[in-house]
Amino acid sequence: MAAEVHPRDGLRATTKDRSSVADCGAILAALEDPDCRALLEATTDEALTAGELTERCDVPRSTTYRKLEQLTEAGLVEERVRLSTDGKHASEYRRTFDDVTISLGESEGLTIGLSSSVATPEAAD
Repeated sequence: MAAEVHPRDGLRATTKDRSSVADCGAILAALEDPDCRALLEATTDEALTAGELTERCDVPRSTTYRKLEQLTEAGLVEERVRLSTDGKHASEYRRTFDDVTISLGESEGLTIGLSSSVATPEAAD
């Protein structure tokens, strides 16, 4: 289990299945945003391109890209390359977790746990 403490806000984020952790504030801000939640829900079962997410979530393309950047920086989605036989490769985005656990303890402070039943490439290293 990895943990990272952020002195400026006293928050700590932990993960059970990954070694890198994003800032608690970034995770909470992304989870609070309705467009981010829609993108996360759409990437539950499969990786999708920004164009596919724009259509499925009925979100403007510019908003989709902004929210994907926010989700990527928070560690909630990962960007991969979808290879195509015609040579037109595209970035696709996949949710990196199955469950989020938020807890508040006396000694630990605020803790966010992201767990996944599927190992991410970072966890295999």
